[in-house]
Amino acid sequence: MKLFDVYPLFDVNIVKGKGCKVWDDKGQEYLDLYGGHAVISIGHSHPHYIEKVTEQLNKIGFYSNSVINKLQVELAERLGKISGYDDYQLFLINSGAEANENALKLASFTNDRKRVLSCEKAFHGRTSLAVEVTNNPKIIAPINDNGHVTYLPMNDLPAWEAELQKGNVCAVILECIQGVGGIKLATPEFAQGLAAACKRYGTVLICDEIQCGYGRSGKFFAHQWLGIKPDIITVAKGIANGFPMGAVLISPEFKPVYGQLGTTFGGNHLACAAALAVLDVFEQENLVKNTHEVGEYLIAQLKELQKTQPHIVDVRGRGLMIGIDLDIPHKDVRQPLIYQEHCFTGCAGTNILRLLPPLCLTKTEADDFVERLIKALP
Repeated sequence: MKLFDVYPLFDVNIVKGKGCKVWDDKGQEYLDLYGGHAVISIGHSHPHYIEKVTEQLNKIGFYSNSVINKLQVELAERLGKISGYDDYQLFLINSGAEANENALKLASFTNDRKRVLSCEKAFHGRTSLAVEVTNNPKIIAPINDNGHVTYLPMNDLPAWEAELQKGNVCAVILECIQGVGGIKLATPEFAQGLAAACKRYGTVLICDEIQCGYGRSGKFFAHQWLGIKPDIITVAKGIANGFPMGAVLISPEFKPVYGQLGTTFGGNHLACAAALAVLDVFEQENLVKNTHEVGEYLIAQLKELQKTQPHIVDVRGRGLMIGIDLDIPHKDVRQPLIYQEHCFTGCAGTNILRLLPPLCLTKTEADDFVERLIKALP
């Protein structure tokens, strides 16, 4: 048997990581400005994380959600406190797509509607409902194309209000910073107007914080820059620093009904231990503050570089979620970055480098990246 070939792969076998660096099987060190697609929040192989996950594995790794798991209760309490949402309810699952699936189902169960409004160039996952609200026809199979979703331009408030007026809109789902869409930011005016319109029309507002949340924007959630409070928040990626986990934060206005939602693996003992270790490190090392400070520094450095590098068209982002818009294909820069300068980045579209490093990135490492980028640019 061989692997089903779904990704084009770089010819690098990563076997070890520490902080913001990884090593391949030949011993070559790489600077990681990708973070495993925004998953590595506290850094690779953090000693506290290793200690807590190992400690839990030596007790019990998994048991059914049919019994009490006090780690889930502790995680809900601590996540509520650190995020500012201590009055919300927490449903734990396994991934970002699953978080969005359950958020959309919960919205529909609540108001008995079918229509959803989503952004142009949105990405919310690859499972049934999540892919339907993703604006990419290449990954929407015919079975998922059910005509429930209208895609609208980011920051065009009149267009969203016009669709809400038509009625039967179950939910609005919004990335306050689009990731796959190219690091596009919602404006406060748009977000606040949209939130108010959702209230008027009884539509559930879902903020997808799977990539832009969990400290990555320099606040715990990206929507907290915009002055809104969504009804439902979805998270994953950085929540457990690489252990598969997702979650839905749910307003107290929603009342649970037994049987509507459920999960086998969600919120298992190992996942909760990993997520609690992440929150420990967030607090001990002030990672949200570090993300804001180092992110602002790196964006400023890149904007200075833009003045002298004709291939850099734009630099945008918040915190450590940064897009470098190029006038050439991103592969023309990514390839030399990886193979000659030994640095990983992400990408978006055909011409955007996407930076999603661990939140422990230092200013020295940010400078190191800029130097490598200069060498990689043609």
